Amino acid sequence: MRTLRITVSASKDLDEISDYFLAQSVESGAKFVKAFGKKYRNLAQFPNIGKSYEDIKPNLRGLSVMGYIVFYQVSEESIDIIRVVSGYRNIGEVFEN
Repeated sequence: MRTLRITVSASKDLDEISDYFLAQSVESGAKFVKAFGKKYRNLAQFPNIGKSYEDIKPNLRGLSVMGYIVFYQVSEESIDIIRVVSGYRNIGEVFEN
């Protein structure tokens, strides 16, 4: 089984999302954490379930979670969650840097 890893960038994204939910609604934040956890577990079992974003970056896939997209890449050894961003953002700009 592949190792699931969350990159520093994705961890920062999750911190910002948590801060947003704490300011808005603890209940909504709890729902996001639960939904993210479910997707995370599914990803471990079915790494190719997400939509392909190959047009933006090689091997890039994404899963939707409550208006956010969890972007990840799959390799032989691991599944790396590289960003978690709002679905309203310009995704191409997120990956330009």
